Formats: sequence, structure tokens, C-alpha cells
Amino acid sequence: MRDYLLTLCVTAAVTYLLTGPVRKFAIATGAMPEIRARDVHREPTPRLGGIAMFFGLCAGLLVADHLRNLNSVFELSNEPRALLSGAALIWLIGVLDDKFEIDALIKLGGQMIAAGVMVMQGLTILWLPIPGVGTVSLTQWQGTLLTVALVVITINAVNFVDGLDGLAAGMVCIASAAFFLYAYRMWFGYTIEAAAPATLFTAILMGMCLGFLPHNMHPARIFMGDSGSMLIGLVLAASAISVTGQVDPDALKLFEGGTREATHAALPVFIPLLLPLTIIAIPFADLVLAIVRRTWKGKSPFAADRGHLHHRLLEIGHSHSRAVLIMYFWSALIAFGVVLYSVHSASMWIVFAIVVLSALGLGLLLLPRFTPRAPRWAESFVPPRYRRRPQHEHVRPSAYGETVGERPEGHPEERVPVPAGINGATAIGSRSRFNDRRKAGTPS
Repeated sequence: MRDYLLTLCVTAAVTYLLTGPVRKFAIATGAMPEIRARDVHREPTPRLGGIAMFFGLCAGLLVADHLRNLNSVFELSNEPRALLSGAALIWLIGVLDDKFEIDALIKLGGQMIAAGVMVMQGLTILWLPIPGVGTVSLTQWQGTLLTVALVVITINAVNFVDGLDGLAAGMVCIASAAFFLYAYRMWFGYTIEAAAPATLFTAILMGMCLGFLPHNMHPARIFMGDSGSMLIGLVLAASAISVTGQVDPDALKLFEGGTREATHAALPVFIPLLLPLTIIAIPFADLVLAIVRRTWKGKSPFAADRGHLHHRLLEIGHSHSRAVLIMYFWSALIAFGVVLYSVHSASMWIVFAIVVLSALGLGLLLLPRFTPRAPRWAESFVPPRYRRRPQHEHVRPSAYGETVGERPEGHPEERVPVPAGINGATAIGSRSRFNDRRKAGTPS
């Protein structure tokens, strides 16, 4: 565990220290796209954060290769080299997209090629544990197609969920933490060496996300871009493929006894295969709703709008940070709930806890409708949105979770100077002195 923590810390430190210079490089090269009407940020913000994350990945693998307890992963398995090859290819495609906005079909082809590169070097699904059946060996073509499909789906899921500051990095960090606990249990608890690469990959992935998050939390100073979102999606998919498709379930001696016992025993191995897909649940639901909404209005299903899930959270009154934390909560509930259930599937307390926490999450979604007000004596200790307003001042919620006062006629609204500009980003020009609340894309 100490070596894994050291690898995680080195990866996080390298990513964190390189993100600042990468931000300056992105500004100098003009890797800052124009603000679209559906964007949440209010000022041009540099991309290319994936450059720092990629070098953090390289640093983590290099350090692990020189640690005595982790060196065996590189000697006994070719998976680290396969991961690095696929990651380098997908990272290069992401960098080109962040700068030049390449076509979506080209990106899809690049994702498939990167997955194929990993398959050619041995990082592929060899068998599947099927409840009630046992271990099903896959042919070479079946394993290749399933591996490529899992990689492409996971990459695009992470890319799709990257809509708010710190959202994608935080959700992937949560999913990788759950993966790490599961893979480490298989490696340390069952002494299965084949689970060691997945444990290493998830530790490095956590370091990449933790090192980048301080620069990407709201207000973000830099975006990871496709170079970062596709990279962490590929590493997450590689971890799932390694821990599920490479570890022989027969080595755990789970499929012994009758059909009912085999079905029940297969759950700890079968469920984590779906773990990387849990982050797709939220963006997939958002995608389906977007298609139905646009088609119902007579628009193209691919027409951009401001009706996505994160936009809705902002519009009902959640602040930017609270919307991100709510999605963190649901991601953690699903990921850790799946892992706990796979370990103790017979415990009803886990199911009960998941139900209670789900009810709590639903309550958090309705929080803006029931915003409490602090008493007069405590107003100086709470944020402004919890303070009582004067009777002559009508309060209306803004689309970004804050409150905007409507003054009576004859009292013009004051423009309050803010120290960090409109969105905190200072990519170009000087900081804005006033808090402009016009929606992106609206005329000035």
C-alpha cells in the first residue's frame, strides 16, 4: 500500500506542477475556443490540461517501475506498456482536437485505433464470468470487439460528462478510488498477481485527477479538454479490462457447487465489470432526454442547447459548486455501492444504506426550493444567500444558484465589483471589475 500511495503522490505532484506552465503554453498557442451559447463559463479559458495529466501518467509509471514491490508488474505483464502506447495515441489526438477542432469521426477512429493498439499488446478481455454459467472463454475476435467497445464507450462517457468545472476529473477520481479498493482486495486478499496492473493503473489515475483538480475547480483556470477527458477515460477502461478480463475467476475458486451457488459467487467478479459504466448512467440519461426534447420541438437531435443536466441544476437554483458536488455524491453512491455489494452481496444493510443515501440525494436536488434563512444574530457567519433580505427588496434566484435583488423603481441596481472577474479566468486581457450575469450568447 505504501508503494501505491507513493506512486499516487508523485503522479499528483507532477500533474499539479505542470498544469501552470501548460496553461501559459495554451494561452500562447491560442488553444482557447470561443464561448458558445451553451457554455457555462463566461470568459475564454485555455484547454490542453491533458498535457500535464499525460506527463503525470508517465511519471507514475516510471516511479512504479523503480519500486521493488511494483517492479514485478512490468516484468510479468506487458499491460503497462500497452496502456502507455494507447494513452500516447489518444492523448495526441486530443491535443490536436483542442487546438484545431478535428472532426468527430476522426476522433472516433482514433479511439478505436488506440484500443486496438492495447489489444495487440495483450491488454484485452480473455474471458467473461457469467452468473449461472461460469467462466466463458472468448475468441480473439470476440475479445477484441468487446475490448474496443468498452474503451470507446468509457472514453465518450467521460468526454460527455465534462460539462462543469471539476466535474469529469472528480467523477473519474471517485470511480477509480472504488476500483482501486476492489483491485487491491483481489491482489492482496486473494494473492492474485494478475490484479496488480489494475491496482497500479487506478492509483495513477487517482493521482492524475487529484493533481489537476486544484486548477480545474470552479472558477476553472484551465480545462482538461479532449486531451485530458479521453486520456482518463482510456485509463479507466484499461483498469476495468485488466481486473475483469485478465483475472481468471477460476483462480478465486468461486464456481464450485450447484448452479445457485455459482450464480451467487459470481457476483463479486461480474458486477465490477459494470463499474466503469456507472459514470455513463447520468450522461446517458441526459443524452436520451436531449434527443427526445429536441425531436419534440422539431429540431435536429444534434442541435446544441442549454437543456443538459448540469444546465438544469444551475437553472433550478443550484450554484456551480453545489451542482458539481451533487453529481459527485451520486457518482460515489453508485461506484462504492457497487463495490460494497460485490464484496458483501448477502448483507441487507448495504441495500438499506444505499436506499437511505438515495433519498438524501433526492432531497439535495430540491434544496434550492427550501433555502433556509439564518436568524439575525447569525447572519454574519453564513453565506449571503442564507441571510434575510430587506422587505422592500424582492429576491429572485438566478440561473447560477445565487440571488439577485430587484430594487424598486428609482433605485438602479448596483454593479458590485468582484475580485476574480466574471468567471475567475484571466486567460486574456485584464480581469473584469463587475459581475456580468448575462447568459452566454445573448446580445449585450
